[in-house]
Amino acid sequence: MALTGKQRRTLRGLGHALTPVVQLGKGGLSAALVEAVVSALADHELIKVKLLDTFELDRHVAAEQLAVLTHSDVAQVLGKTILLYRPDPLEPKIEL
Repeated sequence: MALTGKQRRTLRGLGHALTPVVQLGKGGLSAALVEAVVSALADHELIKVKLLDTFELDRHVAAEQLAVLTHSDVAQVLGKTILLYRPDPLEPKIEL
């Protein structure tokens, strides 16, 4: 699902107060990390991912790869923080 500009704006507003639940470091996009992101998205629908200084990939490339691997959408890439969104298929908590 591609997010519209208005939907991204809504998600950015909701994500502002969130704290990062996953951190990406020198380990890169490992299977364990992807599993942690999938689990966090199942619990929260909207999460922040923090890129540490030791992370070597470009932040925009990492955001797109992570979104593809977790079947989510990138709502925002700001500095070293990625905001990911994936609605719950049965009971969405966030109305867009």
